[in-house]
This record gives sequence, structure tokens and C-alpha cells, in this order.
Amino acid sequence: MRIGKLGAVALALPLILASQTAASAQQADPLTAAAREAESELRQTFTNLQFEDFGPAPVKGPIYQASAGGRIIYYAPESEHLLFAEVYDRNGQNLTALAQNAAAARKLAAIDISKALAIGPEGAPTVIEFTDPDCPYCRALDRFWAAKAAEGKPVRRLIFFVSGIHPEAAAKAEHVHCSPDKEAAFKAIYGGAAPTPMRKCAEGRARVEADAGVVRSIGITGTPTLIAQGKIISGFRQAEIEEFLAGSKALADAGR
Repeated sequence: MRIGKLGAVALALPLILASQTAASAQQADPLTAAAREAESELRQTFTNLQFEDFGPAPVKGPIYQASAGGRIIYYAPESEHLLFAEVYDRNGQNLTALAQNAAAARKLAAIDISKALAIGPEGAPTVIEFTDPDCPYCRALDRFWAAKAAEGKPVRRLIFFVSGIHPEAAAKAEHVHCSPDKEAAFKAIYGGAAPTPMRKCAEGRARVEADAGVVRSIGITGTPTLIAQGKIISGFRQAEIEEFLAGSKALADAGR
């Protein structure tokens, strides 16, 4: 009898395992089917997109959009993922770029450019620049503009100082505003000069405070931040700046 029971168990075990395997397969099938359907839809909707692998992403639940420092970011709270990405619709329209341009337009409408410190020749392509005298990337951008001017591609920079990040930024910005030759003082500070004593004046202090108000009102959180041809460029993104310059030249050539 003992042998018979063991034999029955031995015969039943493969059937149990097979049943469990089939059940697991049935549970996996819906996900697999959904993935196959999604892959098929991707191929049909974006016919020019070539991809090798396809499978579930780690992102779960609804995704929300936010604007941060001129960039559009996406957040999935269920899986706690932050996405730095671009979203396209089925017609190839970059929805992220549209959102960024809309944000730039709102920011631009809130800026009184007559209050900016203007550096560069009138008539040159104009860029609004939020900058910090002690920001290394801002200083690199200043060198970049100087190199472009030497190439015969100057720009007119409308400067607003961001003075809430580095402790000496406000004093240096005030020094520039209080100097008789503001452009020369700006270039000296961004070239690493540390004049002693720093120039101080009521008008300069008021300009620095006004700049800080503009920075707060439009939500500038990093430097440098540029607004060029209605587009926000966050950081020293040379490729995007070169694109702006090329576009400006094309517009100038078309107007001749």
C-alpha cells in the first residue's frame, strides 16, 4: 500500500506541476498580449521609427507634466520616477517643445526688457540672459559670446543678474551697475577680476533688487538661462545656442 500511494503521488506530481505552469502562463498571457498589441500599435503609428527591443517600462500609473527652470519634466508618482524626455504625438509634433515655448512666451511677457543691462551692439540678434557673476558656466558663456563676436557674429545681450545663489553675486552685480563703463566692468568681473573696493550706489542696489524680483516672478532657478527667439535655453547648451545664431543669420539673410 505504501508503494501504491507513493506511485500515485509520483504520477500526480507532473500533472500538478503542469497545471501550475499552465496557470502561470495564463496569468502572464494578458501582459504578453498587451505588450504585443502595444508593439504592433507603435510600429503602425510611428512607421519611421526603428527599434530592436520592446517590453514593459518601469514607469507605472499616471504621468504629470511640470515646468522647472525652463525645462518640461514628467513625474510618475506611483513608481516615483522623474522623466527628462520629449513627448511626440502620432503626427510627429513635439508636444514637449510646444509646452516649453508656451512657458517661454509667458516668461517673456512678464519681463520689462527696458530694465535690462544691454551689452553688445544694437541691431545684432538679441538674447535675454539671466546670469550670475560667480557661476562658472556663465563665465564660459561670456567667453563664448566674445569668441562669436570675434568671428563677426555678435549678439546683443539683455542682462538680468541672479544674485541669490552665490554670496558675492549681489555685490558684484551692484559694482557693474555702479561703474561708469558697465560693459567693461561686466567683462572684467566675468574674466575673474576682483576689484577692491566694490563700487556701491543706491541706483545699482535698486537695479540688483529689481533683477531679483524679475527672477522670482518668472521662476528662474539656474544660471545661465537664456530666452532666444522665444525659446528657453537652460544652461550653457552650446548646440542650442549655435542653432539660435544660425537661425538669426538665416532671418537676416532673408531680409536683405
